[in-house]
Amino acid sequence: MFPSPMDMGTVTPITAYLIAFVGSALGLLSSERARNATGASRNGWLAVAAVSIGGLGIWGMHFTAMLGTWMGANVAYDIPVTLLSMVVAIVVVAIGLVVALRHDGDERFWPLAAGGLVTGLGVAAMHYTGMSAIVINAEITYNPGIVALSVAIAVVASIVALWFTREVTGPLTVLGASLVMGLAVTGMHYTGMHAMSVTVDQRAAIITGNSEELIMSLIIAGAGFSVIITFLLALTSPDEERREEAEVLERVLQRTESRRLGQR
Repeated sequence: MFPSPMDMGTVTPITAYLIAFVGSALGLLSSERARNATGASRNGWLAVAAVSIGGLGIWGMHFTAMLGTWMGANVAYDIPVTLLSMVVAIVVVAIGLVVALRHDGDERFWPLAAGGLVTGLGVAAMHYTGMSAIVINAEITYNPGIVALSVAIAVVASIVALWFTREVTGPLTVLGASLVMGLAVTGMHYTGMHAMSVTVDQRAAIITGNSEELIMSLIIAGAGFSVIITFLLALTSPDEERREEAEVLERVLQRTESRRLGQR
């Protein structure tokens, strides 16, 4: 029997944290753009933020950490369930962002609490869905108390993260907020891992497969996505977004006024 925590080394947790940090930073910067945009531009930036935080920061961090975790037996992954866990992460973050940013400027706590609850439960669902994708010649059990703690960490972290997406502006502030978000995301993951115990079944067939190569490919694709979004963020600015939206609004008002005058 291999009780938690598993042997995770030192390099992998640091790498996993850096991925969570980068995903959080890109998500916060994209959320800042979304707050200063409207219409299709706003929706586009929200989608980028959801993929950055959910797909890269949360899912990418989780499976990067898992690739470096020795569980006492050979491990493979159920690919459809693994991909489902990625979709769950992106969708729940998107829902949380929409709820939080729809009430941008609202000082009440309930939008953050509602969005954070949905997102936090979704993050926990992503973690345990990802864990259920593991194919291993062993029995995996969980400590219910520590599982509950990991869910609570996910909810609180999500509320804080959504507050950051609604309030944070400026590169230095984004840097500090991303460091905190990275700690929260990895903290939830390793708390969830600590809840797990593995009992190897010596009679079971040895697991073989190359599913880890697909996961590594997806993580590398996430790195490419990060580079693209970084360039996109560098080529735009909140001020440019405001100017563009102001110009669009002005043209709409001019057309409306022209129609009104033409009807007289």
